[in-house]
Amino acid sequence: MSEGWGGEGWVGADSAHMSPAQFREHGRAVVDWIADYLERVEDLPVLSRARPGELRERLPAGPPEQGEPFAAMLRDVDELILPGLTHWQSPNFFGYFPANASGPAVLGELLSAGLGVQGMLWSTSPACTELETHVLDWLADLLDLPAAFRSTGAGGGVLQDTASSATLVALLAARERATAGAGNTTGLAATARLTVYSSSQAHSSVEKAVRIAGVGSANLRLIDVDDDLSIRPESLAALLTADSAAGAVPVMVVATVGTTSTTAVDPVRAIGELCRRYGVWLHVDAALAGTAALCPELRWLHDGVELADSYCVNPHKWMLTNFDCDAFYVADRAPLLAALSILPEYLRNAASASGAVIDYRDWQIPLGRRFRALKLWFVIRHYGAAGLRAHVREHVALAGEVADWVDAHPALERLAPVPLQLVVFAHVDGDVATQALLDAANDTGEVFLTHTRVRGRLAIRFSIGATLTRQRHVRAALALLDRILGPSATSPYPVGAMP
Repeated sequence: MSEGWGGEGWVGADSAHMSPAQFREHGRAVVDWIADYLERVEDLPVLSRARPGELRERLPAGPPEQGEPFAAMLRDVDELILPGLTHWQSPNFFGYFPANASGPAVLGELLSAGLGVQGMLWSTSPACTELETHVLDWLADLLDLPAAFRSTGAGGGVLQDTASSATLVALLAARERATAGAGNTTGLAATARLTVYSSSQAHSSVEKAVRIAGVGSANLRLIDVDDDLSIRPESLAALLTADSAAGAVPVMVVATVGTTSTTAVDPVRAIGELCRRYGVWLHVDAALAGTAALCPELRWLHDGVELADSYCVNPHKWMLTNFDCDAFYVADRAPLLAALSILPEYLRNAASASGAVIDYRDWQIPLGRRFRALKLWFVIRHYGAAGLRAHVREHVALAGEVADWVDAHPALERLAPVPLQLVVFAHVDGDVATQALLDAANDTGEVFLTHTRVRGRLAIRFSIGATLTRQRHVRAALALLDRILGPSATSPYPVGAMP
């Protein structure tokens, strides 16, 4: 008998492959473990207490010579891995940004792993490509994005891993358009000096992209911001004018819809009009905040997006889809394909040659690509538009409650507007007191908060967005902060009180 999958498992002498029966048994154990974890994650210390090197000290020095029982691996996850985790799925995780997982997303990821699809070309798995194209058109509809971003026109969408990759890919396309391909064919040394523009509040991925793309950090211009920490269009206009007069070629402006530190929203329409006037590529980074546009009442965030050349949003942040999943759109795919398409003989095929299909390998940095669309498809179908909107609205309302609490507390001061799900505040007594409050809260293990700096001041970020977070978790966190701060006549959560 030839080797292959058989009724009793892998047929072949001394095979170590896991049989279908074993896979079913162990797979059920893993699904049960995940379900149990999600039921108890609320009670685990949110922030890991592990010290550097602690896990490695407990692991064997070398790999096993013989295979080990699966039950032993799962036991070690409990005993070795869990103590070294910060629990991003905890409903008491209020740090950084949401990094959502949900049941349908996890199951979609599992199915993607089981299929093991390599979706670099349409021909390598047509369903992988066509589902991605279709789901991204769905998402464009859900977010009410401009028609130019649909696959039915000159543009379209693709799933990247993160917004960092989206920014880099956008810059490469922008460079291609600005240099007419010279940056690719003869190198940047043969072109004029290129410049890129972003707010001082923009994500660090912008600077990383200019380094990788060969533009250089010295040619990244940071634009002045106003009292709401949003780009001042007049400052951008002055920089574009000065650089053009000096012989530079402005290549791309990054407008951020919801900055990482404070969720500041840049004035996209005014920026877009300047980009049109100067012939500069506009990339809109809406990694977190773009999800809010699921709700019609929050679509003011996207005012002017029709002027953008590219746009990205991360369903893996606030749209219940586990990491990694970034939706990247372009209004015109031609510069993107020109920048990234290289066709060796071994990838040539009739479908690609016909021009009737999309090959997503040409829309990203790596050649290979996973079947990310499955999990996003599962999420949208499971929750529906109404369920996704309810998720966003609940968190926006909870952030409003936190903002009201901060505004009412005599020991605290809010340092930024609260357009969505993030509240940024500080202790009125200064940075030392703010740091002490942050440390005391995190040391309890009951919550996890992170910090930023706003106009030089240390600030605490209270970010709401975890899949499991409900009002009771937010109110418990506020009660904890109240206990640390001490008695306050104006606080709605007096010391020792639990909502």
